[in-house]
Amino acid sequence: MIRYDLRCDKGHDFDGWFRSSDGFDAMRDAGQIACTICGSARVDKALMAPAVPTEKARIASDDLSPLDRLRQHVEANSDYVGPQFAAEARAMHHGDAPHRAIHGEATAQDARALIDEGVPVAPLPFIPRQKTN
Repeated sequence: MIRYDLRCDKGHDFDGWFRSSDGFDAMRDAGQIACTICGSARVDKALMAPAVPTEKARIASDDLSPLDRLRQHVEANSDYVGPQFAAEARAMHHGDAPHRAIHGEATAQDARALIDEGVPVAPLPFIPRQKTN
């Protein structure tokens, strides 16, 4: 999976995950990518700084499977919202909550409803760990 910083023709910035660069291009050309702020389908990749891991992080991640590395990335770069995922994603989509990267749990029915409403969501290939404080 590849995460791209995206920008619509109105100047709104957001991000998205794609299977590949070609996958992004195909989805964009088919009008399947829309700005999470204004809904514009005129979206392109924004300039991004490459993520260059430190030597310590690289050595630690060499012992992890790709799935473990994905889990580590998701947990480090998004907020865990637990079973409130659908409500939080919907609130961000409608502008009722600040936009940020989140992960959590949703029923299959809730996930389908979000997709039908045009809320940009994607399933994770693992069950999120519940955070304890």
